[in-house]
Amino acid sequence: MIVSKLTSKAQTTIPKPIRTALDLQPGDQLSYEILDGRVILTKVQQDGTLLDDPFRTFEEWHSEADTTAYADLCAR
Repeated sequence: MIVSKLTSKAQTTIPKPIRTALDLQPGDQLSYEILDGRVILTKVQQDGTLLDDPFRTFEEWHSEADTTAYADLCAR
């Protein structure tokens, strides 16, 4: 498990393993999605589209089950 601490100003440092995995650079934008009490952090491309899930724009494939299934595919 990777953890970070929240400051009194509601700021945190994104741990290096996360920055490396998402190839985060200074100035990159991040997207946050809350799903069943968890947060999904995603890097946003310069054109504003999300990098992680090509099916995210299809409402019919935007359920928790679909997100979980896609995450399992990406982990392989």
